[in-house]
Amino acid sequence: MILLRKLLVPGLLVLVIAAGGVAYYFYGQTQKMKENPEVNAQKEAEMLVAEVGKLIALPEGETPTIATVSDPERLKDQAFFAQAKVGSKVLVYSEARKAYLYDPIEKKLLEVAPINIGTSTSLNTNP
Repeated sequence: MILLRKLLVPGLLVLVIAAGGVAYYFYGQTQKMKENPEVNAQKEAEMLVAEVGKLIALPEGETPTIATVSDPERLKDQAFFAQAKVGSKVLVYSEARKAYLYDPIEKKLLEVAPINIGTSTSLNTNP
């Protein structure tokens, strides 16, 4: 019993110190994220583009606009979003006029489609 107490107290002390160190580390990481949310978003976007780029050739020289699907039921009537799930990512390349639907959980490309953004055609109506 005495041996158990001699081992238990130092063991608990080591556990408390280790838990404190882990808590301090994550606190520091959280503070960094709060200071620079744009930098973190940029890093996340770069990682996402790299992941999708392993599956399909993406347009070069353009940074995509990225959106996250939060309610796939509202999008089900659009063919592009037929396989979308909560958390699916949409990468929109406006200059290349392409959109990519990606599932980051399964690491799977769900859909690719051409897009038509802001094209305005000027009609000559002179008599």
